[in-house]
Amino acid sequence: MDQLLKGKVAIVTGGTRGIGYAIVKKYIQEGATVVLCGSRESTAQEALAKVKAEFPAAVVDALAPDLTSIESVNKAFAYVKEKFGSVDVVANNAGISQNIPLEKYTEEDIDKIIAVNIKAVFVCSQAAANIMKEQENGGVIINTSSMVSKNGQPSGCAYPASKFAVNGFTKSLARELGKYKIRVNAVAPGITRTDMLAVLPDAMIQPLIKNIPLGRVGEPEDIANAFAFLASDMASFITGDILSVDGGSVV
Repeated sequence: MDQLLKGKVAIVTGGTRGIGYAIVKKYIQEGATVVLCGSRESTAQEALAKVKAEFPAAVVDALAPDLTSIESVNKAFAYVKEKFGSVDVVANNAGISQNIPLEKYTEEDIDKIIAVNIKAVFVCSQAAANIMKEQENGGVIINTSSMVSKNGQPSGCAYPASKFAVNGFTKSLARELGKYKIRVNAVAPGITRTDMLAVLPDAMIQPLIKNIPLGRVGEPEDIANAFAFLASDMASFITGDILSVDGGSVV
């Protein structure tokens, strides 16, 4: 079977664990050169060593830019462009979750989730677009949204609010960048078996699982498959879409 991403160069933020790490592995399996980004140099290098051990022939690198800094991200993306020749795919996956009642939110809590879940997506998309505009084949930007961007959640309201923002950003950027052959989509995972799931109380999770027609939580690989499809030429006429990968959840 032909590899979906053969010859592509991809950057994956939040690529050291969970869904992000699954995306890194899937992109490698599909033939891409991959640069994973972590929040710290140590975790990025640990993930790099792990993925190299699993895929010895892979062309892969790791960086730890400050995703909220235009200067830091521009420098990182320019490094990728210079080293590998292009930036074809950017998966904006870095994010944090919260489960804080409204009355207990602090300014620090609000600022943190806005910085990681919204500003970082903006900054990385800007850096990507500046490079992709100059490329003959444009490129692909894929953002991580969430099922709660459509339905909300009963606590931690800043998290779904941040993902609503990602959806609006995705749809708007798709319209703005289409003329440059740049596609912009988002993947909205449902309940997925990751570290972020662990911060939610069981009382919140169990009722949601009961409303998943496929009867299970998602695996990181389920989400990575969607990222691979949207990054590939098979999705060449798809842009501005928020792809739900949630087992048909009706909540």
